[in-house]
Amino acid sequence: MAHPVLQSGPAVKYSEEDEKLFSKISWRLLPLLIVCYMIAFLDRVNIGFAQLQMRESLNFSDAAYAFGAGVFFLGYFLCEVPSNLFLEKYGARKTLLRIMLCWGLVASAMMYVSTPTMFYILRFLLGAFEAGFFPGIILYLTYWFPGPRRAKAIALFMTGATIAYLIAGPLSGAIMKYMDGLWDHRGWQWLFVTQGLPASILGIFAFFYLKDKPEDANWLTAGEKTRLRKMLDEDAPAASHGSSHGSIGLLLKNRQVWLMSIVYFMLLGATYVMVFWTPSLIKSWGVKDVLTVGMLTSIGPAVSMVAMVLIGRSSDKHNERRKHFFFCALTVVAGALVLIFAAGSIPVSIVGLVLIAIGQSSSTPLFFTSISEILPKALAAGGIALISSLGNLGPSVLPSVVAQLNTATGSPNTSLYLVAALWLVSGVALLAIVKPLPAVRPVLAPA
Repeated sequence: MAHPVLQSGPAVKYSEEDEKLFSKISWRLLPLLIVCYMIAFLDRVNIGFAQLQMRESLNFSDAAYAFGAGVFFLGYFLCEVPSNLFLEKYGARKTLLRIMLCWGLVASAMMYVSTPTMFYILRFLLGAFEAGFFPGIILYLTYWFPGPRRAKAIALFMTGATIAYLIAGPLSGAIMKYMDGLWDHRGWQWLFVTQGLPASILGIFAFFYLKDKPEDANWLTAGEKTRLRKMLDEDAPAASHGSSHGSIGLLLKNRQVWLMSIVYFMLLGATYVMVFWTPSLIKSWGVKDVLTVGMLTSIGPAVSMVAMVLIGRSSDKHNERRKHFFFCALTVVAGALVLIFAAGSIPVSIVGLVLIAIGQSSSTPLFFTSISEILPKALAAGGIALISSLGNLGPSVLPSVVAQLNTATGSPNTSLYLVAALWLVSGVALLAIVKPLPAVRPVLAPA
């Protein structure tokens, strides 16, 4: 007699040996990728902390700072799709070496910024060189993890950003406070070089450590390679057409690519508004010490690091992305409203920041898992990169919009309403765009 065993989504049940294989792959790949993402995120957002000293030293206006913070994403937009197509053709090792070596050098060169023009150029180059890292890793993980194990893998990888944001505040605050004046350099200058050079070093290490695909992995047995390839092939989206490298023409005609790009534009733009302005927001509460500002910014990421893994695990368990994403969007909305009505209370405001951090951190793995599941395999490389690059126009625009709103109103509340509205629309839109995955159904197991 057979007993029904409930499973989420397609009838897939992994054996104990398969689970051990996924664990082996995770322990081999994810620690290094997480550390690389930590450095990427630090180099992307440390401008939010550096500006606490930088604008005083260089006399930059809010508008100049906002434009420099946002122009990073313009460079990102222009170079992201070519980078991902390069990765698919030439492999992750060469791509990561190019990306990380160049961005580390440019990030370090930020210590010598002296004019707004230099600021804009280096921020643009940083975005251009870093472009392709995040979507490239998302694509790379699809080479190693089938769909039912992908959301958790992506969520674990993305803990790198959360860990980085957790340590960014205390680390950046300590560097700016205790290294200020060392060898006649300001703390913000040391911030850029100490957080930039590790990227170049890690890029060289990754070139020798990683393998481009499972077939190249000398740490997998022949049997493990065969089992993994079988699971990946069975999991691949059925609809496959066009070049194996993905056709730009087909991508531009794909309605879902454009709709998901709009969603990502809103959620990423709103996310980086909070990332860039949170240190200034905390300072506006009357917190003057840069180290204390940094410590307070780390509370939200500390909580969200746990939440994003739990939410990703729940999403995989139920084979469901849409409702989980909508829940995350509502969490951000709730956090923004708490900040608006906190009436200057620091403890209540911290609760708002925690809610925002949970929603932001947990939603992105769900978003990119949805993309990897709805796009045909032939369009995955270009599709992930195109959606990511179009979405990255959000952070290139919205920080400047927020700077103008804050200047015009003299209060951050208007921009917080904007953040809440963008997240709410993003959550509703993804519910409408992405079709539900197959419902839970029984799979017969031996008695």
